[in-house]
Amino acid sequence: MVGAYDDRDGTIWMDGKLVDWRAANVHILTHAMHYASSVFEGERAYNGKIFESRRHSERLHFSAGELDIEIPFTVDEIEAAKYEVMKVNGLSDAYVRAVAWRGAGPDMGVASARNPVHLAIACWEWGSYYGDAKTRGAKLDIAKWKRPSPETIPVHAKAAGLYMICTTSKHAAEAKGCSDALFMDYRGYVAEATGANIFFVKDGEVHTPDPDCFLNGITRQTVIGMLRDKQVKVHERHIMPEELEGFEQCWLTGTAAEVTPVGQIGTYNFEVGALTRDIAESYEQLVRA
Repeated sequence: MVGAYDDRDGTIWMDGKLVDWRAANVHILTHAMHYASSVFEGERAYNGKIFESRRHSERLHFSAGELDIEIPFTVDEIEAAKYEVMKVNGLSDAYVRAVAWRGAGPDMGVASARNPVHLAIACWEWGSYYGDAKTRGAKLDIAKWKRPSPETIPVHAKAAGLYMICTTSKHAAEAKGCSDALFMDYRGYVAEATGANIFFVKDGEVHTPDPDCFLNGITRQTVIGMLRDKQVKVHERHIMPEELEGFEQCWLTGTAAEVTPVGQIGTYNFEVGALTRDIAESYEQLVRA
């Protein structure tokens, strides 16, 4: 599939109906466009099976609840819709995007309780999120923005509004020849990349930031479980930026990123070592099992 995302052949599921790809539109006064009242999920299907599909659908409902949005479809209905849209598009290996949002209605201010909530599901073929970085290691910039405090926004929701600083930070990183950017949190601790969680290796043990102010990714949780099954010690803790110098290996995790090694963050360099390669290969085997 090539071309702009609004001009492709295919079918999108919208509010219980299958709609031609180019006709899957919303009104310009859709509330989510003006006030970011939207939540979403990104998922990958391998050999016809969406990895951790139900957990993603459950998280979509959780995220919506955090934003006072009531999705008018159950988890079971969302599950059925995802597989329906994959089938009608003839895809078995795909990226699946479910998005729920407040639409146009009688309210067009900050308050929008009377506006209808919509749900759409699209899928398409999508290769490696970071291109050849999966083999040579991604290069990361350090973002000027910080992950916000839980007192300021629902930080554990996969909400569209939380991604604006991700967009600007990734743009800045790409302008410097980097694949992505690393965020610190509001306290100055290492947090995550713009769309992926981060792991470090030192002396055979793994260190990863405590997700107390950002999304605890499903891939992150999966990889931690895999590491512990391999008897690798995992430390979930606050990590100071100056600790980056002492880490030997680094990788990113996320549905889109899968497991991607990191070769450089700012001025700090990392090897694509044995543990990084092993966990990347093990994850690949798991999702395709």
